[in-house]
Amino acid sequence: MSLLDKTIVRLLPAVPKPVVRRLSSRYIAGRSVADARRVVARVNAEGKLATVDVLGEEITNPAEARAIARSYLEVLDAIDADGLDSNVSVKLTGLGLALDRELARANVRSIAERGTFVRIDMEDSSTTDATLDLYRSLRADGLENLGVVLQSALKRTVADAHALAGANVRLCKGIYVEPPEIAFTGFDAVRANFVRALDALLDGGCYVGIATHDEWLVERGLHAVRERGLEPHEYEFQMLLGVQTQLGDRLVREGHRLRIYVPFGRYWYEYSLRRLQENPKIAGYIAADTLGRLVLRR
Repeated sequence: MSLLDKTIVRLLPAVPKPVVRRLSSRYIAGRSVADARRVVARVNAEGKLATVDVLGEEITNPAEARAIARSYLEVLDAIDADGLDSNVSVKLTGLGLALDRELARANVRSIAERGTFVRIDMEDSSTTDATLDLYRSLRADGLENLGVVLQSALKRTVADAHALAGANVRLCKGIYVEPPEIAFTGFDAVRANFVRALDALLDGGCYVGIATHDEWLVERGLHAVRERGLEPHEYEFQMLLGVQTQLGDRLVREGHRLRIYVPFGRYWYEYSLRRLQENPKIAGYIAADTLGRLVLRR
């Protein structure tokens, strides 16, 4: 990231909310369940699957965590009512992990007991062990409609992949800034670990959601599934809403399953800042837009 990009990232919290909303609208369905069901219907019409995320890692008390869980139940009602091809992704911090692990466990259970597949997202490294432990615990309790996520930026990931034989796993690079003692910091090193983890997961009989917008990794993923003779229903690719749409459309045309991550909710601003901070190019667009507004006011 250049010095200019770093400066822009630091200034993002000062950017007017309407500007952030406009630039992030392609990545977020909106604030309501109605917004999510509309976007999922559009995604399905394009021949793509979906996973819906209720934004809310910023919750501060148990009542907010339970409200997020209720929102997921509303999403599941909408998916059933409209016959949508979608599952849901949950973040444990949004369901209360930092407040009370048993609260988070109960909230995940209430969502998973509805029967739709539930992906437990992975967050920063401080939650990795707790996330995997809760996932395994709920699976041991008989909830088989659960999946989890691994991040190739972490040095532990290949070992975790071997330990998840037969699971349903989303594999992504990871977006969190982690200490170099536990994470790869170089672009090529993260890529290389992604490939190693993907091989470990596939060889372990996992159903893998290959979650990347990196065309090089997409090609490596295609090579890996072809090398093993896998059919399209035995794996999938995953991408964020509004990102690399042309690459995603190509995968669909070629007959591969593609699942789009569809976030929505009242915490859209916090999510937007994180996404924009992860993508200096988009941050640059915000800076240009803001500068343009200031010039026009003169």
